[in-house]
Amino acid sequence: MGTDCGCGCGGTTGWPSAFVRPRFFAGQLLTEDDLGLLGDYVTGKAKLRNRTLSGPGVVCGLEVSCDPCGGGKVVVHPGHALDCEGNDIVLSCREQVDVAALVREMRVRSLGVDCGDPCDDDGNRRYGLFVRYEELAVEPVAPYATEEPCPAPGCVPSRIREAFRFVVKTGGFDDHRHNPGTRLLRSLGNLATADHARLRDQRLGKYADAMFVAALGSGRTLRFDAADAKRYADSSAWLKGSGTGDAPPPPVAREMTEHVRALASAVARYDTYDKAGQEQLKKDYPDLAGVQDARGLLRTACGRLAGTGTEAVWPDPVHRSIAVAVVTETNLRVAPEQPDPDAPLELRMLAQGLPLNHALRVEFRADLGVLREWLLDRLEHASDLADCGLRGTVAKIDLPPQLPPPAADSAEKTTIAELRQIAEAAADLSVAVRRFVTDAACSTLNPPCSDCTDSEVLLAHLELDGCDVTRVCSATREQVLPGGSAYGEWLPKLYRLRELAERVCCQPVPRYEKPSLPTEGPIPRPYPEKLLEDWPRTGDLESMLSLLLTPAPGRPRRRRCTSRSTPLRARSPTVCRSWLFCGPR
Repeated sequence: MGTDCGCGCGGTTGWPSAFVRPRFFAGQLLTEDDLGLLGDYVTGKAKLRNRTLSGPGVVCGLEVSCDPCGGGKVVVHPGHALDCEGNDIVLSCREQVDVAALVREMRVRSLGVDCGDPCDDDGNRRYGLFVRYEELAVEPVAPYATEEPCPAPGCVPSRIREAFRFVVKTGGFDDHRHNPGTRLLRSLGNLATADHARLRDQRLGKYADAMFVAALGSGRTLRFDAADAKRYADSSAWLKGSGTGDAPPPPVAREMTEHVRALASAVARYDTYDKAGQEQLKKDYPDLAGVQDARGLLRTACGRLAGTGTEAVWPDPVHRSIAVAVVTETNLRVAPEQPDPDAPLELRMLAQGLPLNHALRVEFRADLGVLREWLLDRLEHASDLADCGLRGTVAKIDLPPQLPPPAADSAEKTTIAELRQIAEAAADLSVAVRRFVTDAACSTLNPPCSDCTDSEVLLAHLELDGCDVTRVCSATREQVLPGGSAYGEWLPKLYRLRELAERVCCQPVPRYEKPSLPTEGPIPRPYPEKLLEDWPRTGDLESMLSLLLTPAPGRPRRRRCTSRSTPLRARSPTVCRSWLFCGPR
């Protein structure tokens, strides 16, 4: 059962409900309705092909040049154009166009009053010169007498002559090319809100695996290997050379925080071993014999970092919260000479390089609510959603309740139940975000039929000084392209998009796979490098989104963010941070 209310439920549509052509047979009485239907059928089909296969724009010719005698006139050369209704506009010979007269006519039409000669205006003015399709009823003839009760009086036009007229307009002009980026951003909604949600999704995604490991292996040892020993040695050496003075300046504080995180992770992994295991580690990695000195280095570094202005060092709140957790958790879990034995979950999070304090857990709960509300809002407005089960899946995700902001010095510990609940919700929402963004990207690959709201065809941009035309520019007008002007945005990128779509679209619904733990022995876990730097988005989906949002050659770039070379920490919170709304230069 159909539900298209645009055609059958009182809505409107610019498309014919059906094409009907006359069928002739011997002995048929032909009337003007039959012959008119034949003409309407042929004309309608021709316009449909022009509109959908070619699209509006200039087919050939119609160059606009300065009039040899100067003044307020230009010359339009012979050529062929199509308007957005599919009408053919044909100029068979050169036409001299009085632009000054058209400007005056436009003013009288828009203001309803003649305000005088436009030549009296000071300064340069810019207009668009358009050609518009018109039909003229011509060649009137007297009809023969009929039995009609109300015959047409006098003569009746017997021909329709296809003609045109020139007009000038000001302001913006329609571009009928399909812009996939515009459609994608319509799905994603407000740019700043979408980037805010996706950035928090990234942060939760970085923590999800670690939270599952900490919860499932709360009493297990995390493996300390050669890579950890190298980080231990390198960060110890850097912190020794950093001095013991006052609070470091922001660039040094950022680097120091990363070294504190690296050294604290190595020491925390060491602390997960029992006494016999620690002695064996010291034999395997002699630098660990000075682990107490390393704790002293961490205490000193954390004391210096505590004296810095965190907002000055970390303007971005997403990274700032992690940096604060690095300092507070290091001070609590591994910097003391006798580590806290009653915080196995916090210790194992720190050992994985992803410290989790009370304040960050509160933020994670809030982020989960933000993510789900954003998804539900966007899904509520998604008119062309193809992932039919996504809305119900998001609505059913169980979120932990939000909590009030904790005190600055809060050291409240987490529980296995809380950690698993946050991890489960983060994993489910991360998959939902990927499903939604994939669906939004893939839905842009089918250009829609464009609506015809302005049937004039732009021929040139004109610049006038008084009543004199000083410059003509035809380079930016729409040209009819193979496949129609709606596809003009696709030509430079079509094959690359098809290749990416084969790997991204119409694939099985992604699922989150929890990390698996070995049944015995230390748990191997990678260390997340550059956690406090910008988080690039990579992969086929990100490449596809970037390509969709990169303007095709000739289209204006609507950039809303700073250069890629600008560090994230130097940007304002309202400026976007990724490819998502910028596209490569």
